[in-house]
Amino acid sequence: MTGYTMLRNGGVGNGGQTCMLRWSNRIRLTWLSFTLFIILVFFPLIAHYYLTTLDEADEAGKRIFGPRAGNELCEVKHVLDLCRIRESVSEELLQLEAKRQELNSEIAKLNLKIEACKKSIENAKQDLLQLKNVISQTEHSYKELMAQNQPKLSLPIRLLPEKDDTGLPPPKVTRGCRLHNCFDYSRCPLTSGFPVYVYDSDQFALGSYLDPLVKQAFQATARANAYVTENADIACLYVVLVGEMQDPVVLRPSDLEKQLYSLPHWRTDGHNHVIINLSRKSDTQNLLYNVSTGRAMVAQSTFYAAQYRPGFDLVVSPLVHAMSEPNFMEIPPQVPVKRKYLFTFQGEKIESLRSSLQEARSFEEEMEGDPPADYDDRIIATLKAVQDSKLDQVLVEFTCKNQPKPSLPTEWALCGEREDRLELLKLSTFALIITPGDPHLVISSGCATRLFEALEVGAVPVVLGEQVQLPYQDMLQWNEAALVVPKPRVTEVHFLLRSLSDSDLLAMRRQGRFLWETYFSTTDSIFNTVLAMIRTRIQIPAAPIREEVAAEIPHRSGKAAGTDPNMADNGDLDLGPVETEPPYASPKYLRNFTLTVTDFYRSWNSAPGPFHLFPHTPFDPVLPSEAKFLGSGTGFRPIGGGAGGSGKEFQAALGGNVPREQFTVVMLTYEREEVLMNSLERLNGLPYLNKVVVVWNSPKLPSEDLLWPDIGVPIMVVRTEKNSLNNRFLPWNEIETEAILSIDDDAHLRHDEIMFGFRVWREARDRIVGFPGRYHAWDIPHQSWLYNSNYSCELSMVLTGAAFFHKYYAYLYSYVMPQAIRDMVDEYINCEDIAMNFLVSHITRKPPIKVTSRWTFRCPGCPQALSHDDSHFHERHKCINFFVKVYGYMPLLYTQFRVDSVLFKTRLPHDKTKCFKFI
Repeated sequence: MTGYTMLRNGGVGNGGQTCMLRWSNRIRLTWLSFTLFIILVFFPLIAHYYLTTLDEADEAGKRIFGPRAGNELCEVKHVLDLCRIRESVSEELLQLEAKRQELNSEIAKLNLKIEACKKSIENAKQDLLQLKNVISQTEHSYKELMAQNQPKLSLPIRLLPEKDDTGLPPPKVTRGCRLHNCFDYSRCPLTSGFPVYVYDSDQFALGSYLDPLVKQAFQATARANAYVTENADIACLYVVLVGEMQDPVVLRPSDLEKQLYSLPHWRTDGHNHVIINLSRKSDTQNLLYNVSTGRAMVAQSTFYAAQYRPGFDLVVSPLVHAMSEPNFMEIPPQVPVKRKYLFTFQGEKIESLRSSLQEARSFEEEMEGDPPADYDDRIIATLKAVQDSKLDQVLVEFTCKNQPKPSLPTEWALCGEREDRLELLKLSTFALIITPGDPHLVISSGCATRLFEALEVGAVPVVLGEQVQLPYQDMLQWNEAALVVPKPRVTEVHFLLRSLSDSDLLAMRRQGRFLWETYFSTTDSIFNTVLAMIRTRIQIPAAPIREEVAAEIPHRSGKAAGTDPNMADNGDLDLGPVETEPPYASPKYLRNFTLTVTDFYRSWNSAPGPFHLFPHTPFDPVLPSEAKFLGSGTGFRPIGGGAGGSGKEFQAALGGNVPREQFTVVMLTYEREEVLMNSLERLNGLPYLNKVVVVWNSPKLPSEDLLWPDIGVPIMVVRTEKNSLNNRFLPWNEIETEAILSIDDDAHLRHDEIMFGFRVWREARDRIVGFPGRYHAWDIPHQSWLYNSNYSCELSMVLTGAAFFHKYYAYLYSYVMPQAIRDMVDEYINCEDIAMNFLVSHITRKPPIKVTSRWTFRCPGCPQALSHDDSHFHERHKCINFFVKVYGYMPLLYTQFRVDSVLFKTRLPHDKTKCFKFI
């Protein structure tokens, strides 16, 4: 038991042995660790020292472990293999690097090809969209034509009249000549163009008797007329000049009749002929007195009732300015409305009514009944009573201070010289014109001269005698420019004149000035009016107006236009459709052959009607409120129409009565290529842009290496004949849209601003719609007008450096506006924008519309412009005052109306917050 227990507990003897064993193991581990430490630390040190000592030995043979000189190390076979491997690896690395660079180059080329392919794909998509739009437009046009059921017809073949024209059946009474029985319509087809043949006065005996000044002026006018032709065989109308005769010449009626019948194209009765007798003096004789004119029309200033054939003959104005243009500087202004005298009259009656009737019996064989009562005595008494009452300052004189001018019997003769009469009329608000006492004298050259002089200086004519036939009376509405009062109402004349308001009086004076300038003032206006009267009567449309043929300057394009972020950032405004619409020209004016049939007369103080001297324009200046309709079955439907809706639907379509429309940018430039290129690039991606017409105003052509940007629409560079700011408004034939955006080459406008201005113009097509506003002001100390460019809540002009206007005004500016204004623009190289504002305000009697733009308009850092010169504003002051003299009044109108877009979120400066905005 004891042994067992000792064994189980380890015993005393065994316990000592176990402890020794453990101590022995610990010593061995310690010794092993120390030995390893000695080996790992001291042995490398000893070896390093030994090797270093051997390398420092002098003998070469003892250098066992040191580096060998040259390539001795490679002599070892193993080292040689390593060197060979290193050289091989290096060579392979060089080859791999070359291949890597080559692959990178190929990858770059492929990336460029990929980008080019992507661009080609995008261009192809755009072309496809354009083709789809063209197809859609064509289908739409086809459907409209089918619904209209009016296929397009080609012009009919013109039938030329036979040379041996036998003429028409003679009328029963010569005085019964009218167009239907005395005019040969077969010589004047609708498509003939109204050719007119003018007889050369020098080739006939009649020409030797004519007044040289009248003959010279008439020949110069005929040569420059668009309707005159030298081919008599195709002529629709034949014109022969018979007066005015020289003073000593007295031609018997039988001799004159014989010379008329000897004309080569008279054809026995003179049909389709017009005999013109122009009078320069108030005593011009009635050459066609007792002369049988057959079926020829007569145009002169003196007619008896037995001579005059209503609707066939023409009463024309006397020829006062034969070879000279009116001097606008001598014409008085139309304001103030009231002048010194309420009305004036100067004249002397040479012969009484009864004696004149007795002498005229040989000619007036068809007069029936007793002669009417002579109201001249009552007129004299009434007018003297008004003068003596001194209620108003009037001047009436019934006896000439000097010898009166010769006149016809019963006619009130003119007193004094023309200059004296004009000076008196300049002081007169109204000018009395007393018609001859003989009621069978429907018009005389003396009355026509009084009317001419009154209209010239702005005295409103008051004609006493309703039986008078005023010049062009069947075409002009004389009630808009003159008062025609029956002689029995002479006692009511004073009351009638005092009842007219200033606004009505100014309107009549302005209309009279317009009639005088257009139909009376020069030989050109008289001859053109005669032709226009006849052409309108026979319902032939006017010839197309002349357009300026654009001489294109060849240029290279292809540089991809960048997009200015400032121009492209449009905020929330959707400018237009997503797809790119191809260029779409505005529809031409196609009512030419029905205009004179459907509309007999339309007064045009603001726009020409059917009877006007100027050829028709290819675009109809119709306001958007005038709806256009197409026939469709049982009723009518509007062409297009607004898409309606709101938000995106409204912004993505133009809508309105003309839903498909584009505009043309006209940009005037002069030797600023870099500025021009930047401006063109800013137009990239602009919706509804048809094309850009760059008017190159410099005689120096653009640089040959100049690369023009590709903005997605055609860029037409037009060369001008001379450096003139008037070139900005020439009606170039390349402008195929009604809307024109005139913009300077240094103007900065965002796309959203341009689109908003376009939308506003479409709602006011007859006005100038633009961004920079200016106004005129009256300088009280100097009694003249000033041009003001300060910021103001009120304006009267919108500068055409960034403005929309209708192409119709380009025709008026270039061909109708007085030449003196364009000459002033060329003289100062300035004021063309003011001239356009004057013209439009004069025509429409409306102010322009300002569209609010952001506050950065001019190009920062661009070369200096003409407007930076100090003399710029002084010249504009002079221009305004000169234009006022030409027009006779100030046509500009003030307005506080301004159109803002709520999408602009414009923040106004603190000093502008009092201005009203209309949204």
